[in-house]
Amino acid sequence: MEPRKASQSLTILTDLVLPSETNPLNNLFGGELLARMDRAASIAARRHCRRITVTASVNHVAFNKSIALGSVVTVEAKISRSFNSSMEIFLDVWVEDRESGNRSKANEAIYTFVAVDDSGRPVQVPAVIPETDLEIERFKGALRRKQLSLVLAGKMKPNDATELKALFME
Repeated sequence: MEPRKASQSLTILTDLVLPSETNPLNNLFGGELLARMDRAASIAARRHCRRITVTASVNHVAFNKSIALGSVVTVEAKISRSFNSSMEIFLDVWVEDRESGNRSKANEAIYTFVAVDDSGRPVQVPAVIPETDLEIERFKGALRRKQLSLVLAGKMKPNDATELKALFME
């Protein structure tokens, strides 16, 4: 299976925050943002492996900044690393200032998707080739995050988590 560049999975969704999508403070519902991120991550995963993909987990979400009614929101999703049948997708959420047009980062998330066949059984996915400094940083971090997840789930012994141990050893 031919490896694919992380940049080939880049997905950018831009939309407006409408009144029906806001809470009593006129900010975007967190669940609405999660749904937008899930759609962007799904497209990025599918672009990477060219298979049906399903959400396996939402590993991390940071709601750092509220997003006001009427804001232009851009969700950028890109594969950070793939494993056997799973793919980690890193998402950045940007908000445009209404007057200046400047973008600021509002939120981020990390999702995991799995590629499946028509029967829903996991299938192998291509490796990821990171190119930029940020892609390389996220690629390396993905293995640590996966090992931590496996240790916490009891599926890997802490002593076998080589990437995690390397953080604390010289």
